[in-house]
Amino acid sequence: MNTIIAIVGRPNVGKSTLFNRLIQRREAIVDSVSGVTRDRHYGKSDWNGKNFSVIDTGGYAVGSDDIFEGEIRKQVDLAIEEADIIVFVVDVTEGITPMDTEVANLLRKVTKPVFMAVNKVDNAMRDADAYEFYNLGLKNDYFTISSINGSGTGELLDAITAIIPEDADEEVSELPRFAVVGRPNAGKSSFINALIGVERNIVTDIAGTTRDSIDTKYNRFGFDFNLVDTAGIRRKAKVKEDLEFYSVMRAVRTIEHCDVAIVMIDATRGFEGQDQSIFWLAEKNKKGIVILVNKWDLVEKETNTVKEYEAMVRREIAPFTDVPIIFISVLTKQRIFKAIETAVKVFENRSKRIPTSKLNETMLEIIKQNPPPAWKGKFVKVKYCMQLPTPTPQFVFFCNLPQYVRDPYKRYIENKLREIYDFKGVPVIIYFRQK
Repeated sequence: MNTIIAIVGRPNVGKSTLFNRLIQRREAIVDSVSGVTRDRHYGKSDWNGKNFSVIDTGGYAVGSDDIFEGEIRKQVDLAIEEADIIVFVVDVTEGITPMDTEVANLLRKVTKPVFMAVNKVDNAMRDADAYEFYNLGLKNDYFTISSINGSGTGELLDAITAIIPEDADEEVSELPRFAVVGRPNAGKSSFINALIGVERNIVTDIAGTTRDSIDTKYNRFGFDFNLVDTAGIRRKAKVKEDLEFYSVMRAVRTIEHCDVAIVMIDATRGFEGQDQSIFWLAEKNKKGIVILVNKWDLVEKETNTVKEYEAMVRREIAPFTDVPIIFISVLTKQRIFKAIETAVKVFENRSKRIPTSKLNETMLEIIKQNPPPAWKGKFVKVKYCMQLPTPTPQFVFFCNLPQYVRDPYKRYIENKLREIYDFKGVPVIIYFRQK
């Protein structure tokens, strides 16, 4: 179970700078995905060998203090509910403001670990000024940091990772997990109910990582798997911002713990921004993906409606277009079992292992017929390739000048691998390394 860390605080204290500092600590693990709205961000990071997710609860556009307090309260409430650990950021240059006190009052009531980070401490005088923040009355000591140059962030991360369990990101379900994700009212729960209603094969209902993510053990096509319904992605709220922020947090947690993300979209509304965010979250997390276009029975159809709709979705998800798109209707149960069969196939594709000898035999011949283009008069010679022992398909090609292999050629190699070995619905990563 991956740990989620939420960065909270009033606007302009340096939350986003700290967020960027955390996720860019090591280039290899930078994985920042823009959230549903422009300034909600989610990223992955690690420290001391422990992986965790970071959510930046971003500031708001200029408004009155009253609006700020109301909005911050909603954001902090949501972050407190979803996150495992909270980092409360304050600004040493401005001291304690009424808004800081408001946030601190909320945080004093929570049982989750809260770390206070006093930001913009970049000299000894400011270090002394930080004592003022003891007046906020939070249980723990504070950490003085400077997000802009990184000083003090190491100590903060040491303290945070000390309380993250060793196996926090190694808890793997024995059965494959298929998560049905999407924005509110796309028909996720109805889809799962339709499947269960036909099979009546529920063995266990286990409360998932969040209060209302339900794992349903399901047996079909001679294949056992867990279906995860993200009912919690819906939330009755008057504020649109609130709802979208909440649904991204829920989708983040669900997607991280699944093997295949079944992204459900509403045919009557098209493939909109929130759907795209959820799709790219799954792609960045290297999960198998199946897109279901629900409520297809409500769409007025002409001869090429399916082709045109599919082409529109593929344009939006380019360059990762090798994804199954299935048009279903949960209401009439049209093609819902085909959707599950496809998810099973995508899971198998994601777990596929290709013997090194077979891979070399095929790919080296293809590379020989169409070698990487010469760059600055240098010729790239690929000697050997292999699949890496990772949970998702990743391949490394050893050559003399990896720095001269351009992105279009990597895409060409990826397309050939997909064509020959069928990795439909699965992100494939290609590396070129020095021999």
